Amino acid sequence: MPTTDVSNLQGAIADDAPITADGIEESRALEKEGVLSAEKGNVPESIEKFNKAIEICPVNPSAFNNRAQALRLLGKTDEAVADLNQAISLSKGVGRSACQAFVQRAMIHRLHGDDDSARADFQKAADLGSSFAKMQLVALNPYGGLCVTKCSVKCSVISNKEKLNSLFESIIHL
Repeated sequence: MPTTDVSNLQGAIADDAPITADGIEESRALEKEGVLSAEKGNVPESIEKFNKAIEICPVNPSAFNNRAQALRLLGKTDEAVADLNQAISLSKGVGRSACQAFVQRAMIHRLHGDDDSARADFQKAADLGSSFAKMQLVALNPYGGLCVTKCSVKCSVISNKEKLNSLFESIIHL
């Protein structure tokens, strides 16, 4: 899906549990088509593909997760949250689909200013191995934010001090 690339920030996340339901392979193929449609900018078509994937295999949490992402891109956050809840339920809150659903739902909570719910979902995703969620938890921590600000100021002071020392040395050698 066309979003911020967090693939290198995911850490070691367990795969989803194997699905042996009828239609799973066709559902996954339709999911891939849906992702390609979204990447080409045709989000409505991608939603159609995800709808078909879900119709064929309604126990596939990944299809709900992907459709939620597409719905979110269209600003349909209530529908996206419903799909994310379904993805979490189907995955029993474990595996890659659950982790991605927790992160997406947390981002929606942040969008709506509900930092407590965002923090809870980021924590669940972090517990499943998401490095991105761990970074978001630090950003949501008021003390963590203060520490980052303090470190930035200290680095700036050190840099300015080094520049002043260099300037003074230049003046002395004149």
